[in-house]
Amino acid sequence: MTTTLWILALVLPLTIAALIGMAATPPRPAVDTSLPAPDTPIRRLVLLIAPLTALPALALTAIPGASLTVPWLLVGTHLQVDGLARPLVLVSALLYSAALAAVAWAGFRGGRGLVAFLLVCHVGTTVVFTAGDTATFYLGYGLMSFAAYGLVVNSRTAEALRAGRVYIVLAVFSEGAVLAALLLVTAAGGTLIEDAPRAVAESDHTALIVALLLVGFGVKAGTLPLHVWLPLAHPAAPPAASAVLSGAMVKAGLMGWLRFLPLGEAELPGWGLTLVVVALAGAFLAVPAGELQSEPKVVLAYSTISQMGFLAALVGVAMASPELAAAVVPAAVAYAVHHALAKGALFLGVPVWSHHAHGARRWVVAVGLGGAALAVAGAPFTSGSVGKYAAKNAVEGVELGGVDLVDLLPLVATGSTILLLRAGWLLVRREPDVRSRADAELGAWLVLVAAGIVVPWVVTDRWLPLTEVPGLDPVTLWDATWPVLLGLAITAVALALGRRGSLPGWVRRADGRAIPPGDIVVPEEHMARMVGSAARSAVVSGGRLRERADRDVRRVIPSAAAGRAYDALESGLSSRAGGGAVVVLFGLVLALAGVLS
Repeated sequence: MTTTLWILALVLPLTIAALIGMAATPPRPAVDTSLPAPDTPIRRLVLLIAPLTALPALALTAIPGASLTVPWLLVGTHLQVDGLARPLVLVSALLYSAALAAVAWAGFRGGRGLVAFLLVCHVGTTVVFTAGDTATFYLGYGLMSFAAYGLVVNSRTAEALRAGRVYIVLAVFSEGAVLAALLLVTAAGGTLIEDAPRAVAESDHTALIVALLLVGFGVKAGTLPLHVWLPLAHPAAPPAASAVLSGAMVKAGLMGWLRFLPLGEAELPGWGLTLVVVALAGAFLAVPAGELQSEPKVVLAYSTISQMGFLAALVGVAMASPELAAAVVPAAVAYAVHHALAKGALFLGVPVWSHHAHGARRWVVAVGLGGAALAVAGAPFTSGSVGKYAAKNAVEGVELGGVDLVDLLPLVATGSTILLLRAGWLLVRREPDVRSRADAELGAWLVLVAAGIVVPWVVTDRWLPLTEVPGLDPVTLWDATWPVLLGLAITAVALALGRRGSLPGWVRRADGRAIPPGDIVVPEEHMARMVGSAARSAVVSGGRLRERADRDVRRVIPSAAAGRAYDALESGLSSRAGGGAVVVLFGLVLALAGVLS
């Protein structure tokens, strides 16, 4: 039974994606992202099955320790739903199922290509979370990373193609760093993932491996300064794709850190402190950058950067203080579970608000979005309070520059509150695209909202080795409340100053020009264009120098026959045979020199 579920979880989505590819119609024009009604029974069946392909992965989480071993695949493939994988596979399957239903069953938006790429990304994400050996992990990570390019460029607009270029450059950079790190991990004896942390700790290249892991997985996790793809990819990608990008895929970076960094095996205070500082810088700097945007999905992307900074700070604490790793790791997973579902509901809720926020449905949608936003902010009685409470207990006593980390981390919730208020304001002001009746998009979103309310509490209580969940005592409630109240107060003061005209014009305008989406990627793109221009100039100059040299040689050897001989010699040496002859001749000279010496 378990083997059958594994086969269905991995093979069925890829089979459906292949069928979609074989039944593909000619390419649509740019900007046309409609999904025409299927006109054959096979196409209807394929789109009907697509959202259901996530159910076998969901079923695997009901079997503690479900595993699969395929000794003939790669260097021996091992998959296992262990304590770390189980909660993340559950939320990943829920997210992908909801995203696929919102696209495939709604009969509009996204196109069959989006469904196919979502299916491939789902398989890659599942393999990343469940891989038991290093080679299989890298296979899943690469599959997920490169398939996500199809999600980003789905609309094929100029903005989407630009976001795709930035994403694929960083994805290749990430893949290279991760591959180099995992090769070193394997060489040190970390073929199996359970052996990897100790292998890294005992390796002669620990510092190099840790640096590569932090950078490689930091791209996926959106860590400063590798975060620039997120604010570009989210507004370009369809909302269903954004839901899985922000909800599930960025957690692959977290999983890479938890699987391969020597957490609990070695004390790395320098690396840990560096990661904590960089993570908190990203968490706090994302707030002003997001506040100056005019697109709600861009603001939500900066919110994701801020919250992933929170998670990265937890990983940094575990690196610096190995005795805390046993408490930090499950706390990070609990926070990731809540964030995945709540942020997925927010991204998927952007089109839901536009399409269904009218009549009686308006209040249902408003309550769902408001609840997801409160969860992300960590308000009392929400799933977000679970992750933040666990994190607070895990890092208690850790100081950064003389300041207790317990006093700094709640301010991330303040930043989240400010960003979510901005996103909500922009969403309410958008021109609605009303649909007359409920559809699969609304239904999938409601399921995701309900899962976000229930699943984090159940998972934390039953699957994660945490000592307790937040109680109802006044101190605990106040600890979860004051960061949200502070965010509301800061927003109110900013609005009052704006109405009085006391804020600079670029702050009041906040249309994405002061800090464009992607922030530091803009000067980076300018620098890349300058380097490309310089390289082209160098190539042109080299060609001109070659032509001048040719003319000089012809003046020295004016004979037409000599010129023809020169041309023939140049042509011969430029050919493959001529080049081979030169190599052989050079080898013979070296051999002769060796004999004579």
